[in-house]
Amino acid sequence: MILPAQYSWLANETGPRILREALKLYGTAETPGPASTPAILQWAVEVGAKRLGIQYKDDAVAWCGLFMAVCAQRAGLDLPAIPVRALSWVNYGTPVAKPMLGDILVFTRKGGGHVGLYVGEDDEAFHVLGGNQSDRVCITRLVKDRLTATRRTLWKVAQPNNVRPIRLARGGDLSHNEA
Repeated sequence: MILPAQYSWLANETGPRILREALKLYGTAETPGPASTPAILQWAVEVGAKRLGIQYKDDAVAWCGLFMAVCAQRAGLDLPAIPVRALSWVNYGTPVAKPMLGDILVFTRKGGGHVGLYVGEDDEAFHVLGGNQSDRVCITRLVKDRLTATRRTLWKVAQPNNVRPIRLARGGDLSHNEA
């Protein structure tokens, strides 16, 4: 995992586990053209998307919810009813007013939703680690007014000590539609 310089500090974070699992997948990208990235299709098998009635025949299908589901499952967390759908995460875990490191952020966009993990914020945007952002797993800035829900996972033992708000410098383009 090679993170951009402004996010290199994430490599030293010890938790939450869902964040650690997501960072392991950083850089996974769709295969351009008619081929698909086998790892993304395997995630669908891993989380049982087919039994939920959702077919992932290629990586052109929206997969931000799939990414979140595989990260949560690998972290040993329970999943929402239809975890591969971004908006299914809107009622997951516990609602919180102020996002902190590793919290799940759910956004609305034209044609649906988007889900990712909070890694920080600046005055204008949240910095979100997620899948299907520019067709890959990366960190993207999303404007704050698109936020629909902030959810904290239910900890199996205790909340990690490093869960905290993170202030970051503004940098990079704003995403307006992650699909």
